[in-house]
Amino acid sequence: MTDVTREQLHAYLDDSLDDAETARIEKLIRTSAAVRTRLSKAREERDRGEHTLGAVWRRERLSCLTREQLGGYLHGVLDKDLHAYVDFHLKTITCPCCLANLDDLREKQTEQAAQTRRRRRYLETSARLLNEARK
Repeated sequence: MTDVTREQLHAYLDDSLDDAETARIEKLIRTSAAVRTRLSKAREERDRGEHTLGAVWRRERLSCLTREQLGGYLHGVLDKDLHAYVDFHLKTITCPCCLANLDDLREKQTEQAAQTRRRRRYLETSARLLNEARK
């Protein structure tokens, strides 16, 4: 129960753990001086700029997707391999940054669809009124 890895503490600081794991670690932080000390060290590592390959990879989000790739995923136009990677990145890794971008793209897509329907209605109404005026 008191076993927390350095990676889990960093994920906790990134707010990238699921709710159950976050709650478990927060309980350990409250009850264990050793875990509080390790958390403090993890924060210090971040403050001084950790330069391991993994830290640079996470900090620079090298495995994250572009908005164009996420848009292609949303529209189902990616090739099979890229689609599989995007699926893995979103569903298995649950990257919070990419999930937020995907949610934003979905919201914009919904807004655009509503605007398109509204424009079509205006056009149809205008065309009907013009045809009635010509009669």
